[in-house]
Amino acid sequence: MPSVITLAGVNFDPDLPNRLLAIAGEIREAGGRAFLVGGWVRDALLGKDCRDYDVEVYDLTQDELVPILKKYGRTNLVGKAFGVIHLAMKGLSLDFSFPRTESKVGYGHRGFVVHTDEKLSFKEAALRRDFTINAMGMELPELTLCDPYGGIDDLKKGLLRHVGPAFVEDSLRILRGVQFASRFALTLAPETVELCKTLSLADLSIERLFEEFKKWLLKPGKPSLGLRAFLDIRLNEFFPEVYPLRESWDDLGEMLDNMECLRRTLAGVGGEGAECMMLSDAQSMEFAFAAFLCGNPDTSLQFLERITNETHLLKNVPQLLKSYSGLEFAIVDDAPSLRRLAVTLGGLKLLCLLVKATPRKFYAEAGDAEFPEKLWQAAASLNLLESAPQPYLMGKMLMDLGIKPGKQMGEIIKQSFELQLDGKIKNAEEAIAWAKVQTKERL
Repeated sequence: MPSVITLAGVNFDPDLPNRLLAIAGEIREAGGRAFLVGGWVRDALLGKDCRDYDVEVYDLTQDELVPILKKYGRTNLVGKAFGVIHLAMKGLSLDFSFPRTESKVGYGHRGFVVHTDEKLSFKEAALRRDFTINAMGMELPELTLCDPYGGIDDLKKGLLRHVGPAFVEDSLRILRGVQFASRFALTLAPETVELCKTLSLADLSIERLFEEFKKWLLKPGKPSLGLRAFLDIRLNEFFPEVYPLRESWDDLGEMLDNMECLRRTLAGVGGEGAECMMLSDAQSMEFAFAAFLCGNPDTSLQFLERITNETHLLKNVPQLLKSYSGLEFAIVDDAPSLRRLAVTLGGLKLLCLLVKATPRKFYAEAGDAEFPEKLWQAAASLNLLESAPQPYLMGKMLMDLGIKPGKQMGEIIKQSFELQLDGKIKNAEEAIAWAKVQTKERL
């Protein structure tokens, strides 16, 4: 099995399917060359496994390649116009493409004419890619590196640099630069910053925008570096709904890094009770976007409506931020208020995490540096982290007492729940006893 020398100078044995190596061998025997390209190469050089195998085939035509692939599985020309062949095998799927050039002829990300040419050199084909760190290839089966635009040097320098003039043909690359800066701890090259400033995101669909923001805020990395790229490109002018945290972009960056650290910690929790501590995908998304938009809760919905149709985000993030901005220290000793807040939010875990992510100096300056931990402990002691209190008194119980469904039943349940939130009714038995008294008074 071939190995890779990482940027750290150590041998790394990447996860490479034997079937892929066999296919590459047959391609070579037929006079062609097969290169792993894109993210797989970048990740391998960083010592990370990647299961996204994109293979670019040179010096073979489609008619010559397809018979080779059919020996291994089912082929599908899903991207015939773009020179892409999908190979489906048991437990594995691979994409094979041909070197190509692209010409911008229309508006949006579909406004391209693609020309495939198996005789192009790797350097010529790589010229259409976005950043130098994504313009590298490794020839199979030996994994011989081909790096025509200095991607390795840029990775070593922590630099994100565009490949060439074709960069401007897809404005999404601006946001790709932001999320790559975060995920791989990179800084945008000055010339790339200036080029990005000349582009606009106005032609992009909300679906494409949303995917890049998710990668920035949800994939492991250092989100503050993404924020730095966001600001360098002046995307805050395109998204004026995004505000600094208490007039400080650095503090917002710290908030985002704290958010990522907390999410990573929760994801790695083990032992008894670990499952309840982990965040669902929806909760992770809400936490991340709430942290990003915490500078101004009033504009959070406007921003989200520009980039997504996700109902849970549109509903929950603004409410979470409203509760976050209105918190007072005294709430940790106010069980009724905590219970009511849990009812509003469906549980207090995300609110507590947002407080924990806030730069600690804010609470220290306000007089209680331990407030984040106190809030968490108070919510945990009342079993409010995961969910809101549910009414002890139910309609069936009242029906058993002779109360028919209707307005009166609803009023009794509501009053009982308010007493429950106040701590004056502590269990179902007390709720039924209280309801019996109310029933006698009302009959």
